[in-house]
Amino acid sequence: MAFLQRSREQRYAKERFNLLLLDLEEYFFEQHLAWHVIKRDRGDERNVRGSLKICSKSIIFEPDEASKPIIKIALRDCVTIDVNEEKNPFNPFIQHGLFSVVFSQVCHIKEKNIVAPYKVLRDKNVYIFQLEQAEKVDDVVQTLLQLHRASRLDHLADQTAMITAILQSRLARTSFDKHRFHNINEVSQMECSAEMVTPLVSNPGHVCITDKGLYFQPLNGYPKPVLRIRLEDVRRIYKRRHSLMPMGLEVFCTENDLCSDIYLKFYRPQDRDELYFFIAQYLDNHVIEHTVESYMLQWQKGHITNNQYLLHLNNLADRSCNDLSQYPVFPWIIADYTSSDLDLLEPNTFRDLGKPIGALKKDRLERLLSRYEEMPEPKFMYGSHYSSPGYVLFYLVRVAPEYMLCIQNGKFDQADRMFSSIAETWRNCLEGATDFKELIPEFYGYDVGFLVNSLKLDLGKKQGGELVDDIQLPPWATDPDDYLRKNRDALESQYVSEHLHDWIDLIFGYKQKGSDAVAAHNVFHPVTYEGGVDLNSIEDPDHEIAMLTQILEFGQTPKQLFTKPHPQRITQKSRSISRSSSHSTSLIDYPVSPSEESFEDLTEESRTLAWSNIGKLEIVDQHQIHKEPITGIAVSNNGSSIFTTSQDSTLKMFSKELKSLQRSISFSNMALSSCLILPEDSTAICSSWDNNVYFYSIAFGRRHDTLMGHDDAVSKICWHEDRLYTASWDSTVKIWSCKPSTVSAAKRNDFHLFAELEHDASVNSMNLNCGASLLVSGTKEGSIYIWDIPSCKMLHQLRCHSGIVYETAFSPDSRHILSAGEDGFLKVIDVQTGTLISSILSGQPQRCFCWDGTTVLSGSESGELYVWDLLGGKVVEKIQGHSGAVTCLWMNEQCNSIITGGEDKRVIFWRLLF
Repeated sequence: MAFLQRSREQRYAKERFNLLLLDLEEYFFEQHLAWHVIKRDRGDERNVRGSLKICSKSIIFEPDEASKPIIKIALRDCVTIDVNEEKNPFNPFIQHGLFSVVFSQVCHIKEKNIVAPYKVLRDKNVYIFQLEQAEKVDDVVQTLLQLHRASRLDHLADQTAMITAILQSRLARTSFDKHRFHNINEVSQMECSAEMVTPLVSNPGHVCITDKGLYFQPLNGYPKPVLRIRLEDVRRIYKRRHSLMPMGLEVFCTENDLCSDIYLKFYRPQDRDELYFFIAQYLDNHVIEHTVESYMLQWQKGHITNNQYLLHLNNLADRSCNDLSQYPVFPWIIADYTSSDLDLLEPNTFRDLGKPIGALKKDRLERLLSRYEEMPEPKFMYGSHYSSPGYVLFYLVRVAPEYMLCIQNGKFDQADRMFSSIAETWRNCLEGATDFKELIPEFYGYDVGFLVNSLKLDLGKKQGGELVDDIQLPPWATDPDDYLRKNRDALESQYVSEHLHDWIDLIFGYKQKGSDAVAAHNVFHPVTYEGGVDLNSIEDPDHEIAMLTQILEFGQTPKQLFTKPHPQRITQKSRSISRSSSHSTSLIDYPVSPSEESFEDLTEESRTLAWSNIGKLEIVDQHQIHKEPITGIAVSNNGSSIFTTSQDSTLKMFSKELKSLQRSISFSNMALSSCLILPEDSTAICSSWDNNVYFYSIAFGRRHDTLMGHDDAVSKICWHEDRLYTASWDSTVKIWSCKPSTVSAAKRNDFHLFAELEHDASVNSMNLNCGASLLVSGTKEGSIYIWDIPSCKMLHQLRCHSGIVYETAFSPDSRHILSAGEDGFLKVIDVQTGTLISSILSGQPQRCFCWDGTTVLSGSESGELYVWDLLGGKVVEKIQGHSGAVTCLWMNEQCNSIITGGEDKRVIFWRLLF
């Protein structure tokens, strides 16, 4: 993790000072070269050269000599701060630049350059400092006196307000130095004040964005005069809530790393939003590519790992390794810490991912529930959280000791409470009265540093006499590398892949809040939830600051990403389960694609090859055979005859070999809406706006039956194994029993209505999955309905589009549905949960499409064919075809021959080039 890398960079930097030496919520204002004048016991004096840091709550002196301790004097402990008019005894030629500080206690830090608990000297004493630039001594002393007054105010709110005023005054008197631009030709777009956020600290300064780069210039010049990020390097940006306010912005120059290149906190939300706008202009499809829906679809299909998906969810839920109060949270996966061998095929090896940590142990849960029932409102089950700054640093103390010292006022925790054993920590999370913490991403990474005391830190001795040193590993781990490797294997295991969605429901999903959280025993203190406390409604400033401090230190629940059950990942085992299930036990029976049933089936292989080259299309032939827009295309099994319907009310039969029109049939004076060919190539069926369905005998060249089945136009028809499915603007889909022998006999009374599926609006599109066990329908008002055919029950209803649903279709594995709407969106729905898992704005309506579950070939309103990468959420190819909207699209089983029809009345034949 980059957090560990940052800790190492600080550890090996030549300058021992860093912002972690400040108190929480403290600012580093300025620094000066200076000497610390030390009076020895024998009467003589000497100077220690170093750097004097003026901070909002303290004076810090860092000696140049690394063996000497850094001196920190809290301003609240100062008695007096005065300019010293006497000559410097060590150098009598220097008469100015001296000032003295009288204090009641002082901290010595990093003595002998060793990271260790701070040494506090509580005797009253006086230190004299000499500034190299003597003329600045009056300004420095005046600044210190002003900050000293702030530190001695009675109320914390008054102290904070005065320090904030001082900071804002300094920012207002300065601006970004445009001489720092990388190129003199860069044009400034905007400039504002902000703070650069790193774990536990904020550094104020000025932000400037140009047409080439993003700049941050710290007010104090630390750790470097200016930080620059090239806009062309930016890959992702996220708006963040910081301190519960919409003030944060995080910028990434990588695709998958969890730690950003810069995290900025603004003083005004409009500054944040304006900067976001400028950066987003330079990102291709930024909003589309990095949505929770697109990541969900990639994860479901196995294109990203469980680990990567959790990192993305944390990112989207405002979790950042720059903010320890919202550090990324990962689950405990393994529950076996006693066996000598780890069996990842045994379910008992794993923790129950459907329960929060606090509910895993039955007897502890019963005690917590008993207390919960007796508790007045607002009730909560757990008095501590699963993620907080203290828990993060509990795990990372060996690689980030200065962070621990910062958060604990210069001390490590008691040895018996330190992170020392994996098994012991897990046991305490199961049984401890107040311990419900989850893990952090480092447990599934590659850096073992947080498990090994490589810095030889003195972390204390337990009551039993045992020294706290390296982490004690489970018996099944030979060393730290082996432990992390097995953790990673466990996270990607079959069991976890099948159950991870349950944990996501608890942490990021619908079981996070409300009655579902209560039912799942997943209720934390109200202040941990987004919106749980309205800080603006608190009138007492001291109470507001105390509440904010409690929230930040106690831990925060991630932003809720899902309000419906999260879909399960598609795995081989789940496929085999669905294969063996029956309609009597499950409403959804997913059919298996040919490639899963036989390795000898080359059709699937040809499909895969075709879809990988779907953008390489060329026009073979085109014909205008209708007088109005074409509405449907059907092709005979041998591919020789093409049947088309049109708004001109005719069914046309076109010979592909002869390239000529063979037949033209008119059934009524109203438009025909779709057509299909029965399996034996004996009959063509057409639907019409006159409420009827017409059966045309190809062999005898005549209409031999009519089904008057609806009260309004029939918009779409489907056929599967002697059943006819008809969708209508009368808000119904009807299923008819209709055997071929009955059709040939041309007897209307042989049509039997099997089921009628009611909708709330006119049905405009309809499709079956490959086994005809599921049906999807789309209405003119934008709703999608998913039906279970054997039971004739509606499984899900979703309002997906703001207008007509032009087309709907199942993926080959029946796990997903794709819909295209008048609103210009392509939307992917998870069939099992009815969850919308991807939403892509296409820029213009897509009227029809074919897809393989990942790639989409669609016909657009403008007449072009679009090729979409759903996992990337973007168009990868545009192919010019019709001069008007593409209204229908047919593709053969091998996916290498394509026919389109359009508003321009033309039929175009396409060939796929390999």
